[in-house]
Formats: sequence, C-alpha cells, structure tokens
Amino acid sequence: MTGPHLGTRPAAWTAAIVLSVTGSGVIGSGVARADDIDRLTAQQIADRSRDALLGAHSMHLRTNGDLGRGSTPMSLDLTLDRDGNCNGSVDLGRSQGSVQIIKRGDDVWLKPDADFWKNQVPDGGSAFAAILGDRFMRGSADDARLRALTKGCDLNTFQKLVSDNADNDTGTLNKAAKTSLGKASVVPLTRVRDATTVTLYVAATGKPYPLRLTVRGNGADAAADFSAFGKPVPTTTPAPDDTFDINALLGRSTKTA
Repeated sequence: MTGPHLGTRPAAWTAAIVLSVTGSGVIGSGVARADDIDRLTAQQIADRSRDALLGAHSMHLRTNGDLGRGSTPMSLDLTLDRDGNCNGSVDLGRSQGSVQIIKRGDDVWLKPDADFWKNQVPDGGSAFAAILGDRFMRGSADDARLRALTKGCDLNTFQKLVSDNADNDTGTLNKAAKTSLGKASVVPLTRVRDATTVTLYVAATGKPYPLRLTVRGNGADAAADFSAFGKPVPTTTPAPDDTFDINALLGRSTKTA
C-alpha cells in the first residue's frame, strides 16, 4: 500500500504567484548600480528587487486570493529558508481544508484539518482523521505522498522560479510615485498584460526587497506579501506524544527521486 497523495494545489499556487510577477517581467534580470532609488528607472528598481530577493536566506511569505482561470481562492502563510526549513499553514479555500506544516531539513510534520481529509482524501480520509486526532503526521520530506505539500516549503525552489523566469519583458514597466505600505516607504512598479495588472511594491529604503505583489483583472484578484527577510524559521517541532508516523497511518510509500 502506498497510501493517498495529499493534494497538489499548494505548490502549484505558490509557483503561479511567482510566475505572475516574473512572467510579467516585473522582477527583471541584471544588476542596477545606482544607489538613489529616486533616480533609478522602473527596470533598474525591478533588477535591484530581484537581486535582493535572490540574495535572501529566509523570508516570510503570505498569499491570498484568486488567480483566475478557473482556480480556487486559497492562502499560504509560510516562513521558509534555504536550508529546507519551513513553518506555517496552507488553506485551500472554500471549505476544502487547511494544513499546518512544520519542516526541518528532511523531516516534516503535517496536521490536516477535518475538511482537508474529507475533500482531499475522500477514500478513507475520515478514518485517517479519527486515528490522527489532534496530532501531527510525521514523515520524510521526500515521501512521494507529501511532495505536493512540501515542495512549496523551500526558499531555494521559490528563488529558482524567480531566477528562471525573469527575462520576459513584454509591455511597458511603469514606476509610480513613492507611497506607504504599512510603515514602509515603497515604490510601486506596474505592468499590464492580457488585461491583467501586476503591481510590485519595492522597499524604497534599505535593501530594495519586494514587499507586496498584487495581481488584478481577467478574473484574478490575489496578493502576496514578503517580509521577515533574514529572520530564522521557528525551530520548535511537535513533541513525540503529539505526532503519529505517516507510514503507520497511510502505509509505506516509495521515495521520490
């Protein structure tokens, strides 16, 4: 028995958020060398923002909304780093369920709620939920059944998507006047393509990190917030009494390549 595969949409939605900005050429490629953001062009700011994002060792990612094209609104709230550590939650939206995720290197702990088991694992999910109770499943990050939930919990994967898709510059990239995003001063960069407006808010002081991305139009209404750059992922993991081995719950599984 290999057991059920626990969902596919979280990683796909994370990738879609990244591609919404990089595929629209908002985060560009190359290096801008000017220091005064007021004198930089929109493309130079985009280049600096990309470099800052690719240089981050850790960050907090929060996303929510609907990317259109028949997708279901969902949200992510994850702190992740380049060392394979991650902590947070995924909500699949529309009562499809949510999952708490804790990942430390090759070990992962997952706590799906009742709606997740009901909707994502209709064949036997209620029995799994009853056995697990309020405990976390503990397994290996390379377990084939968990990859759809855990591969989005890796900052290296996220940064590679940004790096690999930064050269699409169709349309005009526009720079707006400085504004405020919470307590931060930011410069909005906007590109319109295929009736969709993608706006990236870049920090106007300190390192030019991207702080917010919004996607509007053509059925999409979504946002991603980036914060806590360089801050460590929480190190607390569930106690043994609060965990249940995934192989005892779902059966043995082969590893992914």
